[in-house]
Amino acid sequence: RTKTLPLDVVAQMGELGLFGLPFPEEVGGQGGDYFALGLAIEAIARVDQSIAITLEAGVSLGAMPVFRFGTDAQRAELLPDLLAGKALAGFCLTEPEAGSDAGATRTTALLDGGEWVINASKQFITTSGTKITRFVTVTAVTGTTASGGKEVSTIIVPNVTPGFTVGPGYDKVGWHASDTHPLSFEDARVPEGNLLGERGRGFANFLHILDEGRIAIAALATGAAEGCLESALEYAGTRSVFGEPLSTRQSIQFMLARMRIHSARLAWHHAARLRDAGQPFKVEAAMAKLTASDAAMDNARDATQIFGGNGFMNEYSVARHYRDSKILEIGEGTNEVQLLVIARSLGVA
Repeated sequence: RTKTLPLDVVAQMGELGLFGLPFPEEVGGQGGDYFALGLAIEAIARVDQSIAITLEAGVSLGAMPVFRFGTDAQRAELLPDLLAGKALAGFCLTEPEAGSDAGATRTTALLDGGEWVINASKQFITTSGTKITRFVTVTAVTGTTASGGKEVSTIIVPNVTPGFTVGPGYDKVGWHASDTHPLSFEDARVPEGNLLGERGRGFANFLHILDEGRIAIAALATGAAEGCLESALEYAGTRSVFGEPLSTRQSIQFMLARMRIHSARLAWHHAARLRDAGQPFKVEAAMAKLTASDAAMDNARDATQIFGGNGFMNEYSVARHYRDSKILEIGEGTNEVQLLVIARSLGVA
């Protein structure tokens, strides 16, 4: 109702070690893997997708780029608080003119006197404006490649940087408790050493991060789909119509029977195991994200229908799932992009 992220819940997740699940113990993690992270995200998403996406973004988009591509000094400085849930970070890729077409990035970062000077407008950035947000990682054009294309790099920008402004939170359809803001950078200056990863590899590195993130989103969507089925089953068993439980109606039974969870779970499990085994997983992650997000949206629609008029009331969890699940077909790569990835693997795109 207040459209704010409850930081006390974030702190509790940090105390449980959830933000450190897929990281080795030597950097402050729990020594687990991406599969373990997916299990936690799926379980939370059964109840609240806003909290689940906060965990997903905190790990996949906040800490993972630093762990994957950061220097030893950057890891030592930034990872401990991120993995403990004491700090969050934003992942700045999307722009007003660069969403699915991430190659259309217009953000610029030019070196001047040993500093990067950044000018940009970014939008839809998760966990970018909380009281514990420490920094954002920004994709920016830093020059021109040998072939004449854009050289895209990634730069760490602390939230206290002059010229870096966090805009008001969005008035969103769903995920109301998830922190999401537009960001602007006007001659924001950070040290040259804030480059994250190799110069010119920012776009490729972020694509890898997005591939991993799609597994986590698939786990989230699976949890949402399961939450809808659980609520619909309970309601259908207790709601009386014409003197009998609603669940005795064959049309309701069929609606419940076709709610997909198992196939979505198998899809993200498979992708996570490939990733954890060090095997290629890009296509499988796309399949998992596509399958699970479709299931979440379909289950939310059918569960709302089973609840009837009550399903349109915000006091019921299915109403929240109905609002929340649509973004699962859009965020971390639209489902159309997932279809394109799969089509390319078949050699037809």
